[in-house]
Amino acid sequence: MNKHWTFIDTGFQDAAWNMAFDECLINWHHEGRIPPTLRFYGWKYPSLSIGYFQKVDKKIDLKAIERHQCQFVRRLTGGSAVLHDDELTYSLVISENDPAIPVSVQEAYHVLSEGVFEGYHNLGIPAEYATLDRESVRGRTAICFEKPAFYEMVVEGKKISGNAQTRKKGVLMQHGSIPMSMDTKMLFDLFVFSSEKLRERSRASFSKKAVTINQITNRTHQYEMLTDAFKEGFKKGLGIELQPLQLTKIEWDEVQQLAQSKYESKAWNINSGKERADIG
Repeated sequence: MNKHWTFIDTGFQDAAWNMAFDECLINWHHEGRIPPTLRFYGWKYPSLSIGYFQKVDKKIDLKAIERHQCQFVRRLTGGSAVLHDDELTYSLVISENDPAIPVSVQEAYHVLSEGVFEGYHNLGIPAEYATLDRESVRGRTAICFEKPAFYEMVVEGKKISGNAQTRKKGVLMQHGSIPMSMDTKMLFDLFVFSSEKLRERSRASFSKKAVTINQITNRTHQYEMLTDAFKEGFKKGLGIELQPLQLTKIEWDEVQQLAQSKYESKAWNINSGKERADIG
């Protein structure tokens, strides 16, 4: 793997801006303007991100999103919906042709998630890769943390992080959610259920499948505590060196323009899922 990466922490931003920045990383790396790059970020407001293929109609309660003062955005990556709030989010880009990147999607996840693995261990959390039987991977779920994938982290059998990936223009981009805490009441309010009884049953079941850093450690963490642990985790897990990423005003403007033209638009966030298969 290329050992020389750049690093940037863009702090707490709007949902559309966050997704635009991740897409710009793909473009910049494809154009040779930046080397492989690791990014950390947070969310200015609670935000529900849905997978590239997920449908909104009859699945997501848009009135509830307004009621909870959430932001809403569709990701470039697949997978299920994630409520981003009290968390550290990471993204990274690297060439698909890097000799350390497996062709297999599952194996590539495993390699790149080594940084997440080491970050949890830096916090004293005994995370491990999920090992699933055939029955565990069957079926679909609209909510990301309800079911782990082979490459994701679990603690005592409960999912602790969610990751998603896309490959475009010869670039692999992976991003993931590392929650410190999770508002499950808000999370389940954002989805359409056939009855309140089913909503409450699903919420209760969820607590048996997912866990957060604060729950495991019985300690309240702050964003900066996680950035230190996971920055060192990625350096060790991927065997890389990190230098600060310096961007020009033109590049910062690119992010803002993409956020406004694409990720703030109803055409992308609401309507586009209608033309795709629902594999979320």
